[in-house]
Amino acid sequence: MGDEVSIDRRVREIAERAAADRGVELVHAEVVGAGRAPVVRVFIDKPGGVTHEDCSEVSRHVGTVLDVEDFIPSAYTLEVSSPGLERGLYRREDYERFAGRPARVKSRVAVNGQRNFSGRIVGVEGESVVFDDKTNGRVLIPLAEVVKANLEIDVEEEFRRAEERERAARSGGETVTTE
Repeated sequence: MGDEVSIDRRVREIAERAAADRGVELVHAEVVGAGRAPVVRVFIDKPGGVTHEDCSEVSRHVGTVLDVEDFIPSAYTLEVSSPGLERGLYRREDYERFAGRPARVKSRVAVNGQRNFSGRIVGVEGESVVFDDKTNGRVLIPLAEVVKANLEIDVEEEFRRAEERERAARSGGETVTTE
């Protein structure tokens, strides 16, 4: 287990440097599938979204450093991509940044008798995510107990935002940008 943590940490540090050097945000880095064929996954983002070239540049840099340092004990597959529309939430800053957005959260321990939540992120209070759950209303979920969290796409809201951007573009007004 200690080696896996060390490998994850080193991969994250390498990916963080590569992302920062290229002006993109490291959303998350992980090594999954221990054993013969691990997969190193790196998720990057930037305002307006990442391009294929952004992913390619980060991949070349991370791959080169991983090959030179050679601390992953077997052949691996490197994947670098955008976090996608339903991006994962990994850090306190993610919950602050995406306050007001729909999300799903899974907790290691039950909160008000529940471990799976679907609703809207309110923000962060102390060491807990403040969450408006569709079932239980407002709950405080300890950050340390979050197993998995993702933004959830509200299709109707996305269509509404797209229509607003389209109207603004037609009228020559400012466009509305969203995360």
